[in-house]
Amino acid sequence: MLNHIVIMGRLTRDPELRTTQSGVSVTSFTVAVDRDYSGQNGGQKETDFIDCVAWRSTGEFVSKYFSKGSMIVVSGRLQSQKWTDREGNKRVSWEINSDNVWFGESKKNADAGGNAPTQGGGYYAQQGQYQGGARTATHPPDVTPSPYEELDDDDGELPF
Repeated sequence: MLNHIVIMGRLTRDPELRTTQSGVSVTSFTVAVDRDYSGQNGGQKETDFIDCVAWRSTGEFVSKYFSKGSMIVVSGRLQSQKWTDREGNKRVSWEINSDNVWFGESKKNADAGGNAPTQGGGYYAQQGQYQGGARTATHPPDVTPSPYEELDDDDGELPF
């Protein structure tokens, strides 16, 4: 069986980094994701607010490099949390347990207000791979830079 989900949206608030009693880092955050269709509400887009959790180095990465309004791409598995509230009612909530996290826009576009189209994802974190520390301007640690060059906005030399 397969349980894999990928979403892209904007953070609704700053990520909340906590540490468990055993010293494991865990970050909680919520992503606002627009639906691709307008539905039956007169053509207005609908937005879903999806709770996410990231553990260990992935959680530290999210907490350090993302903030409210940041575009984020999250890949992981959907899981349910079941509990009984104070009145004795059974409750269920759903969240994404994040395995991988990427920037959804370039730093240049994020600084400009985030409304410009993105030019690639930039850095990413994968569960167990991100080690923290200094970052270079071109790629994070343990990631091979792309062999392709980014073209200037003038694409007059392209054959199509």
